[in-house]
Amino acid sequence: MDLSEFEFDLPEQLIALRPADPQDSARLLVVHGDGRLEDATIRDLPRYLSASDVMVFNDTRVLPAALTGVRPARDESGQDVACDVNLTERMDARRWRALARPGRRLKESDTIIFAEGFSAEITGRHEGGEIELCFSLAGDELTDALDAHGAMPLPPYIARRRPADALDRETYQTKFAGEDAASVAAPTAGLHFTPRLLADIDAAGIVRETVRLHVGLGTFKPLEAAQLEANRLHEEWRRLTPEVAAKLNTARAGGHRVVPVGTTAMRTLESCVDTDGILHAATGPTDIFLKPGDAVRATDALVTNFHLSGSSLFMLVCALMGTEIMQAAYAHAIASEYRFYSYGDACLLLPT
Repeated sequence: MDLSEFEFDLPEQLIALRPADPQDSARLLVVHGDGRLEDATIRDLPRYLSASDVMVFNDTRVLPAALTGVRPARDESGQDVACDVNLTERMDARRWRALARPGRRLKESDTIIFAEGFSAEITGRHEGGEIELCFSLAGDELTDALDAHGAMPLPPYIARRRPADALDRETYQTKFAGEDAASVAAPTAGLHFTPRLLADIDAAGIVRETVRLHVGLGTFKPLEAAQLEANRLHEEWRRLTPEVAAKLNTARAGGHRVVPVGTTAMRTLESCVDTDGILHAATGPTDIFLKPGDAVRATDALVTNFHLSGSSLFMLVCALMGTEIMQAAYAHAIASEYRFYSYGDACLLLPT
């Protein structure tokens, strides 16, 4: 597969550093299966769907997983080292994988102090520059400490341009997030859905259901040749309950559409569907990788943001709509100055 088919040039000024205000005032590019494009806003969404269609949201909660700390001097003649740590994957109640700067100055058995009574020991190193941290706190105590001392883990293309702040605590979390904070990135298509927009959806008779996929840092990593060869991505934990699976199967059997909100919700459903299009409950890791030529069996339409050039997520939307249509849609969005990526505008994809 030629990755250049999934690349495009994006002017840097179209990368959104803040969401629209209010967040349900974002623009919406409606992409039809025959290639037609319509410019709308996210609040127009209910008029493109029908009563009893089912929107499926990812209700994962983002953990304030960006930390600053200090590695104390190793001897009397040394100096303390300031550290920036971004958690990437929870391993158990006490241990996380993480990225840290300055990585070259950190060694196994070093301790990083984040606050009084809150520290972590470096207990290992992994490929790709990740370290393994064993925290001094575990379980709910660790979650509370991260909430008190962490910041929202903004995507690299935002974090390079500005630091996370108190406003991101509100704007980088969906309004329907559950209690289990385990994601290190937001399911960003869901950020547009304010209480007002959700009320409009309910008033239109559109059904809302939830799945859960804990988003990992791998969602921002460039595709690697090994992933293409293995046809697998990084693993992420997901859950589709028996109750929701049954409701979605009933809706589709009745001729209604299942509409994931975001690629995380879509990947959850597509990892839980059989070759006959029947969804089955599942809990555990998935490394599903959807690209053109792969069957899309559980998704009748998709609400999603604009994705990075050459990414697995752009390949996913091309699998749903076709590469030519999506390249034309993105060219239109760039020419029309839509805002891109996590805090940007949205698409509604309506395959034939």
